[in-house]
Amino acid sequence: MGLTFCSLASGSSGNCQYIEGAEGCVLVDAGLSGKKIQEAMESIGKDMEKVQGILITHEHNDHIKGVGILARRFNIPIYANNNTWRAMKGKLGKIDEENIKYFHTGEEFFIQDIKIKPYSISHDAIEPVGFSLYHDDAKVSIVTDTGYVSDTVKKEIQGSDLLMLESNHDVEMLKMGRYPWYLKKRVMGDEGHLSNETAGEIIAELVKLDTPINNVLLGHLSKENNFPELAFETVKNVLSSQEIKIGLDIKIDLTYRDRVSNVYNIKK
Repeated sequence: MGLTFCSLASGSSGNCQYIEGAEGCVLVDAGLSGKKIQEAMESIGKDMEKVQGILITHEHNDHIKGVGILARRFNIPIYANNNTWRAMKGKLGKIDEENIKYFHTGEEFFIQDIKIKPYSISHDAIEPVGFSLYHDDAKVSIVTDTGYVSDTVKKEIQGSDLLMLESNHDVEMLKMGRYPWYLKKRVMGDEGHLSNETAGEIIAELVKLDTPINNVLLGHLSKENNFPELAFETVKNVLSSQEIKIGLDIKIDLTYRDRVSNVYNIKK
């Protein structure tokens, strides 16, 4: 069967991604209200009752807002590393002990037939992670909320059949925008967010590997300092400057702050 992927929402107002294998299905983060996540799931014909785990990248509110209510309403286990649990537990409300699940960053684990590999990324959270998820040789990777992408992370995500990569901001929009200077520095820093141009450079590097990336979704676009057409065109220009053609060498698509993405069925 491979994997099915849909971004239910991606951005500073809330993040939630849906991944399904043959037997298992999970959410990565749940940073919207429980109601909005349920509605997004229903819009793609999926049932919250069948979700077998919520994987947490880090403790910021736009990634955990709906976690507690969904866990209680549908009896869903929550998976996070120890430090993230310490940072977020008080924000979730009461969680049944049986639904508190720990993973170790860097170590693989399974939820039903989906293999999951969490790895460290660079963000101003206590122990943030990206994820690669596998089933039947299909691989989906999610790397958002990171100020840079290390060589270690590049090795983890190379060969992904689908990569969701942050393309958060346009640098000039950010510099000229209304954010206070300390926040601008945070966003542009090594523990902040990837710019459109940096995302393009990373994608170009990944396309040239022996096990290249074929499909990329641009994620976590800023409401204030970006817009979808600009993100796409900037990445396209970076790739074009290195003679990489969208549609031929790689497919690029978008995720959205306020609506679901396309649904991707990845089969090997």
